[in-house]
Amino acid sequence: MAKFQINYLGCGSATPTLRHLPSCQVVDFRDNLFMIDCGEGAQLSMRRQRLKFSRLSHIFISHLHGDHCLGLPGLVSTLALTGREGGDITIHTFKEGVEIFKTMLDFFCRETPFTIHYNVINPRGNEVLFENDSIVVRSFPLYHRVPCSGFVFAEKPKLRHLRGDMVRFYNVPIRQYQAIKGGADFVTDDGRVIPNEWLTLPADAAVSYAYCSDTVYDERVAAAVEGVDTIYHEATYTDEYADKARSRGHSTAAEAARIARLAGANRLVLGHFSKRYIDEAKHLEEAKEIFPNTIIAYEGMSLDLL
Repeated sequence: MAKFQINYLGCGSATPTLRHLPSCQVVDFRDNLFMIDCGEGAQLSMRRQRLKFSRLSHIFISHLHGDHCLGLPGLVSTLALTGREGGDITIHTFKEGVEIFKTMLDFFCRETPFTIHYNVINPRGNEVLFENDSIVVRSFPLYHRVPCSGFVFAEKPKLRHLRGDMVRFYNVPIRQYQAIKGGADFVTDDGRVIPNEWLTLPADAAVSYAYCSDTVYDERVAAAVEGVDTIYHEATYTDEYADKARSRGHSTAAEAARIARLAGANRLVLGHFSKRYIDEAKHLEEAKEIFPNTIIAYEGMSLDLL
């Protein structure tokens, strides 16, 4: 079975604490790893969660606050020291990020046995950052104190399922299976057109995941991720500190729930918690009042989307 799994390496905000690490997630899609943000100690968390360094190929940086990107030098240095060869890394970041990270990595990681590429993100744009036959990754604007982008990882539409009995009945050649799964009709030797729906069953639904951190409450975020299955949304504060959230460019748990509801999501994952909290029970309570299918992210958690 194909894998689409989200691994949560860091769920805290601002500074590392004994409870939470800075922001970092790894999307495992069919054994290809995509990192979202890179807080301090990312390489240690990858080891703890048994995520293979050799399969990491893309790193997406949401914005240039330290708790979302200061783990990059340590991670790249570790990748080099563990003997990773080939398998280049692409870092997706803003223009200023390219200047910062290239200077840092050229100095501290100058002898890496692989090449680091940079892809510039437009913080005001909705654009495709990566695409292959199975998945597309796009960015969209978030609304923080500095330029910030969110990311959607969307599985591409899947092929339909062949009906074995009907395929055999009409003597469909194996060489045409792929085209028929893709929606093509079948033409018999005597010219009869067999409709695709006679030969196939509907495809499994494609799934998607949105990363929304950091951002103040803004309904444009819901529009940008409309129809996504699972949304990760920052919930730095509870309602008690709603004014502080707005002034600092962050959201409350209840505001995250409103975004998930407006977007028509199936599930909400809360994270990016302020260090002032000893647990996230209040976050969960306030969010569930608005969007019942809400869960709390924690370090070491893996969430299967398929």
